[in-house]
Amino acid sequence: MDKKLLDILVCPVCKGPLFYDKKVKELICKIDRLAYPIKDDIPVMLQEEARELAADEEVG
Repeated sequence: MDKKLLDILVCPVCKGPLFYDKKVKELICKIDRLAYPIKDDIPVMLQEEARELAADEEVG
């Protein structure tokens, strides 16, 4: 994931910063506990496409 792109992308829900999880190729919002998928190297920044993180799931 391009560092410059990561610097400008924010969570569409809360406008907070995102954490890139390389292992599962997701952008994670720690505030809303949502994980946005990256498909074909393109972040899918739609709330309805995000998965909710489990309560016991740790965030980088």
